[in-house]
Amino acid sequence: MMRRLLPVSTAILLAISCMSSTASPEFDLSRLPSYQPQQQVSGSIRNFGFGLGGLLKDWEDGFRKFHPDIQFDDRLPTSDAAIPALVTGVTDLAPDGGEATLTETLSFFETYGHYPTDITVASGAYDVEGRSNGLVVYVSKDNPISKLTIEQLDGIFGAARTGGLRGFKWTLADGRDARKDIRTWGQLGLKGAWANKPIHTYGHAPSGTSRFFQWKVLENGDKWNPDYEEFVETGSKMIGDADRVKQHGGLQYMLSDRLAHDPYGIAWTVVPQASKVTGIKPIALAPRGGGSFVVPSRASFQSREYPLVRSIYIYLNRTPGQAVEPKLKEFLRYVLSREGQEAVVKNGNYLPLTAAVVSEQRKKLE
Repeated sequence: MMRRLLPVSTAILLAISCMSSTASPEFDLSRLPSYQPQQQVSGSIRNFGFGLGGLLKDWEDGFRKFHPDIQFDDRLPTSDAAIPALVTGVTDLAPDGGEATLTETLSFFETYGHYPTDITVASGAYDVEGRSNGLVVYVSKDNPISKLTIEQLDGIFGAARTGGLRGFKWTLADGRDARKDIRTWGQLGLKGAWANKPIHTYGHAPSGTSRFFQWKVLENGDKWNPDYEEFVETGSKMIGDADRVKQHGGLQYMLSDRLAHDPYGIAWTVVPQASKVTGIKPIALAPRGGGSFVVPSRASFQSREYPLVRSIYIYLNRTPGQAVEPKLKEFLRYVLSREGQEAVVKNGNYLPLTAAVVSEQRKKLE
């Protein structure tokens, strides 16, 4: 049964969505543990992957104040190199701006017989372009819809499926039948002239961002609404010359030329792509399984109350039952400390973790 949709002030939604990060209050990190070394470490730590917009260097500089005999050997071309470097054994830590892919996880498992250990070290950005931004759902400003659940998003953007992936394992528990497809606005509670109008769906073409949407919304299924129109991220290296000439295919085109003029459309994207587009509004979302509807904002991204926030990771190869190497453990404990998360705030590319997430991640090191 669909939830009855309650009105939310569009003006408030737009004001919060367009809020500049410089206007947001400073984050309170007082509940995070201050870094206290468990032991002095020395030697070299190899990092292979992504430099996280300079944040990894900031962490290294801060860590050396406590452990001056530690050295870092960094090779930081791209997130795409992180897990492969871990698989081939040429790194100790693999900083990555996104989730491991199916083939990366499977490759690692086939090599070592266990999953890579993922440590969440920051939250993805709200409005800083190109920094693993969380996802926001938009509709035309003329559309009366204001709230949706993740289950409803699944019904809108997905299709009937027999199952979904958990890691690289297929599970029938994540399947659903066509009765949960949502194809008209009336199925979402809209009345009158809206009731029988078809829903037009828009979003990203295959990418790390779309994999995240499939994971969080489609339960790692790959069955999309047949109506779904995908667009390549504006300014990305995925846009070919022909598309550039035509100025067609970019997300800003999708939002400004399509969604803004389509009262029956709905799109998911990231705030930097939508921030300069008029005629659209963001939607508040409730998590899968129930909970409050949350408006997308920098604050709700940082608190992780908003259900489509992304994570930034450092992966390592830890054999189950074996201790984490002391120098790696100390470095990751520093990252997951008040000092480490203060560096996230100062760097400005990502959002700092909450005390609850820090506590959860530190337990993975024990």
